[in-house]
Amino acid sequence: MAKDRYRQFCPVAMAAEVLCTRWTMVLVRELVAGSTRFNDLRRGVPRMSPTLLSKRLGELEAAGIVRRAPIEGEPAHLGYELTEPGRDLAPVVEAVGMWGQKWVEAEPSLGNLDPGLLMWDMRRNLDPTPMPEIKTVIAFRYPDQPEERRHWWLIVEPEAEVDLCSIEPGFDVDLDVETDLRCMTAIWMGLTTVRKEADRGRLALTGDPGLARAMQDWLGLSPFASQEKRVG
Repeated sequence: MAKDRYRQFCPVAMAAEVLCTRWTMVLVRELVAGSTRFNDLRRGVPRMSPTLLSKRLGELEAAGIVRRAPIEGEPAHLGYELTEPGRDLAPVVEAVGMWGQKWVEAEPSLGNLDPGLLMWDMRRNLDPTPMPEIKTVIAFRYPDQPEERRHWWLIVEPEAEVDLCSIEPGFDVDLDVETDLRCMTAIWMGLTTVRKEADRGRLALTGDPGLARAMQDWLGLSPFASQEKRVG
């Protein structure tokens, strides 16, 4: 990191030395969002190599931002958790995300489509409150994607983490969602809504009518979706 130092006493420059290396802020976003296992962090930053992920985690650990700790419920396995300085980065991540949602043009964002990352974020932010208190399975199909990335399932059970599958889980499906990946990503980003895209014929919902009607409420939107876009 020495060659990247700004050599300024300014706190912004000093913080940038730690946080502005490639992928670091995106990794911090994942940690702030609650990912603790190495494999979960990889799913949140799928284009980051495992080698670089390990390196950045080591740098964050050396900077006192993360530490190794037993995973909750799995004391024999170590994961990564934010320290107090790391937790203080939560409003920084939120502010950067809100700024990007407000001022960065949507078209470049919608050019970076990734069904695995989208479904991972939807799984994490899904709100089961509007759903029935029984196991609920929602299948997503993206016909515009290659076969191996086309089918995804969200499995929601009371008092359990939402599960994401890319292989047929073998359960009855309560709601089928069929759309193209760009449309679903735009909904997730808050650039459009389920109802608008259904009315336009770009989103088809088949199955439980109650689940279909409540989709906008239970769908795991981006945490920045509430920020109004101010550019084209």
